[in-house]
Amino acid sequence: MAHAVVVGAGIGGLTAALALAHKGWEVTVLERAASIEPVGAGLAVAPNALRALDVIGVGDEVRKLSAIQGRGGIRLPDGRWLARTTAEDAAARYGDPIVLLTRAALVGILAGRLPQGALRVNSRVESVDPATGRVAVRGAAETIEADLVVAADGIRSRTRSALFPGHPEPVYAGVTSWRAIVPLPGVTGASETVFASETWGRGLVFGVMPLAGGQVYCYATAVVPPGLRAADERDELLRLFGRWHDPIPALLDAADPAAVLRHDIHSLDAPLPAFHAGRVALLGDAAHPMTPNLGQGACQAMEDAVVLADRVSPGDPAAGLAVYSRERLARTTPIVRRSRSIGRLTRWRNPLAVALRDGAMRAVGRLGPDVASRQGDRVFAWSPRS
Repeated sequence: MAHAVVVGAGIGGLTAALALAHKGWEVTVLERAASIEPVGAGLAVAPNALRALDVIGVGDEVRKLSAIQGRGGIRLPDGRWLARTTAEDAAARYGDPIVLLTRAALVGILAGRLPQGALRVNSRVESVDPATGRVAVRGAAETIEADLVVAADGIRSRTRSALFPGHPEPVYAGVTSWRAIVPLPGVTGASETVFASETWGRGLVFGVMPLAGGQVYCYATAVVPPGLRAADERDELLRLFGRWHDPIPALLDAADPAAVLRHDIHSLDAPLPAFHAGRVALLGDAAHPMTPNLGQGACQAMEDAVVLADRVSPGDPAAGLAVYSRERLARTTPIVRRSRSIGRLTRWRNPLAVALRDGAMRAVGRLGPDVASRQGDRVFAWSPRS
């Protein structure tokens, strides 16, 4: 049986392992951490990603966790709407909803379906030989032999750097981000006003997304120099967003200060020449790190995974890797660029520029929800054989 080694047990790596196992590969997943418990953050699984999950038989399980209903859209800090749509409109257009859930929930679903013994934690990969497929693990007496190596080792991928040593690394996108999951019962007076929305200010964004189980996923971005940190990140959020529209102040008041995560956002602005070399395939953030403005980072990793498993044959992986690389470069490059462009719009702070931006968004919104929905056609209408 052909053997595939997956480096990294994130969402993309786990999806790849399951997709390859479905195609008859023996799989080994190497994770450098001591466990695969992800940080406490939310995740949007868009219709395109749900179709990818259908390939490995978990799409319906994820659909059951959908919590978005009713209206949503983009707002101003005072609560006025710039553009509105409904979850039902989007589901009718694309045949599926956007499911918001915790990363922990999706990782648990995927990891629970791995073949017995496939996952190895505390396994830090030191090197990968693209010519032979040999994988060296720190502290291991012998290398692991693989017919295929899937590098799903994240935005700072050591494998990517080794395969393409002269290529530019991901760059700071100009904004830092915060994330937190807040229990809705602790949000005083907000139970009637929590629905999916994103609010744009001058160089500031705040997102509110309801999750299953009475929780709310909050995220925010701000234009600051990279590397800055606050003594209390929740206090920093209250300083920036505490006077914005309801329920944002109440959500921040209810947030656990210790559970607020902060990370600078990076993007790979120069596409790689290929997503493979020899027997090695790059996947997800290792291949195409992108800003979160389209909510497609994890979604594209799931697409990568099922396309890779479909195109690569255990008998002749080299030919399939070239096809995978060509298809996924063509698919992901415009998505990375579009997400980056939206991110640049959210960074605007000049009052005149912001007024022009908001006016244009309001004008598009007045044309009706169908116009807004059509903007997502090229992203959300994807299917595994498209």
